[in-house]
Amino acid sequence: MSTSNKDFAALGENPSRKEILANWEPENPVFWEKYGKRIANQNLAVSTWALVLSFVVWTLWATIAAKLNTAGFHFSDAELFTLASLPGLVGATGRLFYTYLPGLLGGRNSTLITTALLLLPTIGLGRALQDTTTSYDTFVLLVAFIGIAGANFSASMANIGFFFPKAHKGLALGINAGVGNLGVSLIYLTAPILLGWNLSSFFGDGLPTANGSIIYLQNVCYFWAVPTLITLVLIWLFMDNLPLPKQSPKSMLSIFGNKHTWLMCWIYTCGFGSFIGFSAALGLLVAKEFPDISFSMAAFLGPFIGAGIRPVGGWLADKLGSGSRVTVIALFVMLAASLVTLMGIQSHNFAMFFSSFLLLFLTTGFINGASFRMIPYIFNNPFHSSLVTGFTAAIAAYGAFIIPKIFGWSYSNYQSVTPAFYILIAFTISTIVITWYFYDRKNSGIRC
Repeated sequence: MSTSNKDFAALGENPSRKEILANWEPENPVFWEKYGKRIANQNLAVSTWALVLSFVVWTLWATIAAKLNTAGFHFSDAELFTLASLPGLVGATGRLFYTYLPGLLGGRNSTLITTALLLLPTIGLGRALQDTTTSYDTFVLLVAFIGIAGANFSASMANIGFFFPKAHKGLALGINAGVGNLGVSLIYLTAPILLGWNLSSFFGDGLPTANGSIIYLQNVCYFWAVPTLITLVLIWLFMDNLPLPKQSPKSMLSIFGNKHTWLMCWIYTCGFGSFIGFSAALGLLVAKEFPDISFSMAAFLGPFIGAGIRPVGGWLADKLGSGSRVTVIALFVMLAASLVTLMGIQSHNFAMFFSSFLLLFLTTGFINGASFRMIPYIFNNPFHSSLVTGFTAAIAAYGAFIIPKIFGWSYSNYQSVTPAFYILIAFTISTIVITWYFYDRKNSGIRC
C-alpha cells in the first residue's frame, strides 16, 4: 500500500477508481479529502449493513430457544442453554480465521462470500423448526452452523480499518461495529412479530402451542433470506478490494508474542463478550427467573442500547484522546450494575433487574468502542493493528458461548444463577486492574 507523495501526484487530475485504490493514502490529508473519504464512507456503509445482517443471523436462535418447548419440542434446560451457546462457540472460533480473509481475498470478495454463506443455515434451520420430531442432534448441527455469521465481524473490522486514517479509526470502527451490533437488537425487535405472523403461503404452516395459538418459528429464519440476497448485490456494486500488504506467516504470527495482544483480548472480552453473551442468554434467563413477565417485546432494548452507544464510545475516546480512560470509567459502572442486577434477581425484583441490566448493556457499548480505539495506538503497524483487532474480536466472541454455559452450569449445580454472577463480577474487577495498570495510570508508558 503506497504512502509516497510521488504516487499520489501520479494519479493525475481524473484518476480511475482502480488507480485511487492502488495508491491508497488515507494519512495524506489532500488525498483523503479529494478521493479517500467518499470511497471509504461508501465501503463503510455497505460493510456496516452486511454486519447488521450477520448479527441478526448469529443471534436469531436466542429469540427462538425460549419458545421451542411451547411449540411441542421437549428439551431440558441444559440442552436449551447448550444450544444457545453453540453459535458463540463456532462464531468465535471462525473469527480466528476470518481475520485473515480480507488480506487473502480482498475486502469486497471476502464480504460477498461470507454473506452468501448465511443463506445455508437460515434456510436449513427454517425447515427443521417446522417438524417437532427433529432430533436434538440435528439442531446441534444447524444451530452450530449459524455461528459462521458471528465470524464475519473479524473480517469486516480487519477490512474497514485500512480505509480510514488513524485519527478517524475510532469513529469508523465504532460505526461499523456498533451499528453492526444493532443486528442483535433488530432480531429481538422483529422476532416476536415474525413468530406470530401467518406467512404460511410463503414459509409454511406454524405449530400449535399449549394455549391453542399458532407459532411460526420458521419465519424468523426464512424472512432474513430476502435481505441477504439484496445485500449480496450491494456488496458487489459498492464495495472495493484494497491492495492490502502481503505478509509472511511469520509476520502474521508475530502478534501472539506481544503481551498487549492478550491484554486487549482480556479487556475487549469483558466488553463485547459480555454484550454478546448476555444477548444470547437474556431470553432464557428472564424465562427462568421471571416466568410471569411478558418480556418478548422489551428484549431488544438491552442490545439496542449497547450497540447504539458503541460509536459514541469510539467518538468519546477520540475526543478525549484516551480510550483507556473511557474504558476504565465504564468498567467501574459495569461492576456496580452487575451487583445491582444480581440483587434484582435475588430479591425477585424485575424492575431492579431489568434497569440494571440495561445499564450493563450501556457500559459494554462504551467499553467496546473505546477499547477498539486503543489498539491502533498500541500497535503502530497498521497491518498488525488490523490483525489484533480481528483476533481480539475472535477471543471476545467466546462470551456468546461461555456466558450461557456458565448460566446453565450454575442452574444445573446450584439451582441458582448467583454463582455465575460471582464469576462475572470477579472477571470485571480483574479487567479494571489490567486496564488501569497497563494503559491508564500515569506511568504506564502507553497513551491510548
